[in-house]
Amino acid sequence: MTQDQDTPGQDSFQRPLPADLHPDTLAVRVAIARSQYGENSEALYLTSGFVQPDSATSAERFASGQGYTYTRTSNPTVTAFENRLAAMEGAEAAIAAASGMGAVLLMIMGLLKAGDHVVLSRSMFGSTLNLFGKEFAKFGVETSFVSQTDVAEWRAAVKPGTRLLFAETPTNPLTEVCDIAALADIAHAAGALLAVDNAFATPALQQPMRLGADIVMHSGTKYLDGQGRVMAGALCASAELVREKFAPVVRTAGMVLSPFNAWVVLKGLETLGVRMKAHCENALAVARWLEAQPQVARVYHPALPSHPQHALAMRQMSGGGGVVTFEVKGEGAEQLRRRAFHVIDSCQLLSIATNLGDTKTIVSHPATTSHGRLTEAQRLAAGVSQGVIRVAVGLEHPQDVIADLARGLARCGDIA
Repeated sequence: MTQDQDTPGQDSFQRPLPADLHPDTLAVRVAIARSQYGENSEALYLTSGFVQPDSATSAERFASGQGYTYTRTSNPTVTAFENRLAAMEGAEAAIAAASGMGAVLLMIMGLLKAGDHVVLSRSMFGSTLNLFGKEFAKFGVETSFVSQTDVAEWRAAVKPGTRLLFAETPTNPLTEVCDIAALADIAHAAGALLAVDNAFATPALQQPMRLGADIVMHSGTKYLDGQGRVMAGALCASAELVREKFAPVVRTAGMVLSPFNAWVVLKGLETLGVRMKAHCENALAVARWLEAQPQVARVYHPALPSHPQHALAMRQMSGGGGVVTFEVKGEGAEQLRRRAFHVIDSCQLLSIATNLGDTKTIVSHPATTSHGRLTEAQRLAAGVSQGVIRVAVGLEHPQDVIADLARGLARCGDIA
């Protein structure tokens, strides 16, 4: 959690940064004060504990939670990452976690108790659906699953005990977009909070808190890192929520982000703006090509005019993002799966993996990976058929990505 003595927006000479800086500049400049050595690149503090000057100071720091005592509670490198991400999201504070799902777990443990009710998009990431629908159901947290895009369904699902609305926009893998401002209005009218998973768009393309969201969740494993190196997660929220609800859980439960991983993602944030522009451009080129292929039934990318929420996406986001999902043509689940596998296995350049946000283009089959632990009914409710292929377009030349996909699509129709 952000430490008082490391106020973001100052360097070691206590010179305040100018106001109203662009997010691209915040991504490079906001961290913590430099050490006495004046390093220009943020330092990596690989230490589990911190020496205290005397017993009284040690007692005060352990009691107040301020200052650095033990890396499970706080670490300067982790603070630098939290400060930077909060500034980019327009949030008062941020708190890091060991992974994106660790951040979701932190949010649930900090906000909910037995008897509370959550409204959740049924198009969320598969592990998020399981965490709410299976694991926390065992502890008495009730969840209603609704359409990502039907605002009326969200409103109708709210109950007296509703404490949280949680949406991912765009979603994984079909890039569905929800109306953040409308959901914020619904949540606040019910005395609940709205949380938004912003991993696909990142603060470079979308800042949900400026549209009314109370909490922004990140899987820093993806675009924030940008090169597929480490696991990381975070929650951005008000200083009060971070201090009163989330920080005590991290201190007790220990889903802490390691300093090394924090440093890697901190440096990744410095290039987030330019990388996201390139991801958006490359993905749109691939999406447009896929729409023209006779073997493809449908293409999903928010920047395409054919996308059902295209107009909304272009209001909320400054680009369509780097993920393109498409569905091959076929009859029945078995044929669709065989054809999808054929396209994926024919690739010679693309990486067959399940991460996204990497410089390398990654291709995956959601029905057997990210959504593989769901029932077939749950997958179909989320729109994830056996013919769906997700392409997280990287920074290679888009024509090379297109040529690789063409290898499998050229004979896809021959697969019985």
